[in-house]
This record gives sequence, C-alpha cells and structure tokens, in this order.
Amino acid sequence: MTLFLAAAAGLWGLGWMLRMPLQARGLMIGLLYLAVIAALLVLPEGAPLRQTLGGSAGNWLVLGALGALAYGYAGMLKRLRARVRPENKADTPQEEPDQSAPLTDAELDRYARHIVLRELGGMGQRRLKAAKVLVIGAGGLGSPVLEYLGAAGVGTLGVIDDDVVDASNLQRQVIHSAATLGMPKVFSAQTRLRDLNPNVIVRPYHRRLTEEIAEDLIAGYDLVLDGCDDFATRALVNRTCVALGKPLISGAITQWEGQLALFDPATGGPCYACIFPQEPAAGLAPSCAEGGVIGPLPGVIGTMMAVEAIKRICEIGAPLNDALLIYDGLWGETRRIALTRNPDCPVCGAVPSTESS
Repeated sequence: MTLFLAAAAGLWGLGWMLRMPLQARGLMIGLLYLAVIAALLVLPEGAPLRQTLGGSAGNWLVLGALGALAYGYAGMLKRLRARVRPENKADTPQEEPDQSAPLTDAELDRYARHIVLRELGGMGQRRLKAAKVLVIGAGGLGSPVLEYLGAAGVGTLGVIDDDVVDASNLQRQVIHSAATLGMPKVFSAQTRLRDLNPNVIVRPYHRRLTEEIAEDLIAGYDLVLDGCDDFATRALVNRTCVALGKPLISGAITQWEGQLALFDPATGGPCYACIFPQEPAAGLAPSCAEGGVIGPLPGVIGTMMAVEAIKRICEIGAPLNDALLIYDGLWGETRRIALTRNPDCPVCGAVPSTESS
C-alpha cells in the first residue's frame, strides 16, 4: 500500500509539473491501480512483489469500490449543480441602502421628475430610497406594483410568491416575458427589476406565505402591498400587519372591476377584517382563472396601489385609509365608498388609534 501511495503521489506531482488536467492525472492513477490488481492476480503466491502489495487482491478491490462510489457521488453532485437554473443560484449579497446617504448624481438624474414635484422633492426621494416594501404576489397586481415602485427608487423591495411563470400569465402580468416561462415568478421579477433599476435591492422569496413565516417576514418591512388571489392569505397578511403595526395596501381584481384601500388601524382607519370579516361565498368573487380578467386592469389597480405606497412612504397627500376605491373598466366608472372601523373587530378592535388619543 505504501509503495502504491508513493507511486500515485509521484504521478500526481508529475502531472502537476506538466500542467496536465485533473482528468488526465486521475486516469494515470487509475491505470496504476489496475496494474496493481493485475499483478496480484497474475503473480504466484510467494512472489516478493505480490507480498509487497499485500498478497491479496481482495482489499484492493474493496478500496477500488469505495473510490468508485466517492467518484460517482462527486459526479452526481456536479451534475445536480449544473442543472440548477441560474435564477435559483445564490446571489451575491447586496449592500443595504444607507438611509443617511445623500442622493448620488446618477440618482438625481434618474429621479429628476420626482424631485421637481413640490409635494415630494429631494426629501421624499430620500425616504423612498430608505424604504423597505414587501409585495405579496408577483402576478397581475404585483407586476405593476413592483415595476413602478422599483422605477420610483424604493430602496428595498421584497416579493413572495410560490408560483412559476405560465403562458397564460403573459396577457396581463407584464413584469414577466416569454423568456422566463417556467421560471419562479419572484426570480423573473427580480431579473426585470435589476434591468429597470440596479440601485434597488430585490429580495425574492420563492415560497408560499404561511403562519410560520408571516410575522418574521413582515416585521422586516415598513409597508406591505397585498395583491394575492385567495382570501386565506389576505386574512393572514391582515392579521400579521395589525399585530405588528404595519400599514397594508390591499388590491383585488376580477373580470372588469378592481378595488384598493389602505388599511392602517393605528391611524384610525379600519383593517381588512373590518370590511371583509368572512370569505365570500363560492362564485361571488371568481378568480381570474374562473371568471377571466381584461389584460390592462391589473395595471390600472396595481399602479394606483403604487401611488398610494409612495404617498404613504413620503407622508404626502390624503391617504386612502378611510375609503374603498372601486374602478369599473367596462363602464369607465370610479366609485369611492367610505369605510369606518369596526370597534368589535376581532382583529383590530383592541388596537389603539393615534388619531383618537
């Protein structure tokens, strides 16, 4: 065994000196191993060389089998790594935006149309840069929300969704494209946002929002925008936002109609459960897959949600926390329904309001 190891080390060193590839060096050692096995099988029992090599081929065959298993395992891992889609690989960590850092010259140029707005200005743009916003869903509503908040310069955008891009999404989910079919939506959105504004940090979460992770996830953000398409998740997001004191902008669409509102009980408004305490009856609020949806509608409602988010972050204008805004695309009508907080709401009834104190 010692003789074999010395010969193998010599071959490896020779290969290194000659700058031979790893495969060639491994092949030389493999040939040496086969020569040892052949010698043990051919040489007579009392031959000195056979005694030096251990006298029996059994141990060498076991050693070879273990080596083959190790080589096969390493090869399998290499193939699995090669099959990982680029968008699923770990990204290089991005630096968090510095809340106190002034806007760079490039940022001043990029956000010039914001900065000249009297209500927003440079201070508002700084607040956008420092903000952390979580978007629930990267589908119809999440697409315009992410694109416009990313373009507006929101410093950190989180997006959670467990779905992948399907061809039927492309009619309205404009952040995705034919090139990202089959890709998780959060990574497709991340790719688009990096192209749109490389200054923005995008945190993709390719999983479903559950009770186990909701509080820890939402706690890391200043504002939540919910564009998901099922009542249970909406209720979970609302409960978590109320418990953590996070403002929630919620939007919904179906067929030709959409709606949105800002829910922030801490400022005196209602929470989502005050207005929608129970899941709608079956068939009353069909999903996009069931009832269809006109393509531009998510853009209309999602863009409105982005506007409300910018207003909330920059503390400008009148927040939509006391009304439900309803848009009917088929008839070109917009209605505003006043909302009041339910003092007996099981979710927010015990939350104190800063406006009443």
